[in-house]
Amino acid sequence: MADLTPLLAFRWSPRAFDPSAALTPQEAASLLEAARWAPSTDNGQPWRFALGHRDDDNFKRILINLPDGDQCWARHAATLVVGAHTGGDTERAAYDLGQAIAHLTLQATALGLHVRQLTRFDRAGLATELDLPGGIRPLVVAAVGRLGDPFALPAELRASETGLRHRRPVVDLLLA
Repeated sequence: MADLTPLLAFRWSPRAFDPSAALTPQEAASLLEAARWAPSTDNGQPWRFALGHRDDDNFKRILINLPDGDQCWARHAATLVVGAHTGGDTERAAYDLGQAIAHLTLQATALGLHVRQLTRFDRAGLATELDLPGGIRPLVVAAVGRLGDPFALPAELRASETGLRHRRPVVDLLLA
């Protein structure tokens, strides 16, 4: 395997979060600052974020719009981050938001935090719950926190949480 920075090599997306751990205001600010510095088309920075910290109203509004199977573990995350983008060229905006979320994720790894991203949720319900302005489209919810006990997860999630990580070989990713 090619040499990777530890930020990439050790990044993974757990479902087991420590239900007692919280993000400090400095950690939350650091994650948003990392996202802010992500590259974007013509420096448009079309991303917008909403944060919910465990037990606050925003957290609850975000959580109820996740599928039941994700709510059972996401409720233990310290913070739920909604990543949305502004209108205009939606393909470019979605790509740029992806860059911002990737930067946020790597910064989280640098801080000893973990992120699991979700794209299956009730977008319209979330936009309504958060009273998002028209033209702001939620695309991802990122659960952020510190690792918890994988054996506290439901049995059907435990195997994937404790198993080895698998990635396709680079040769499978090449088009030509």
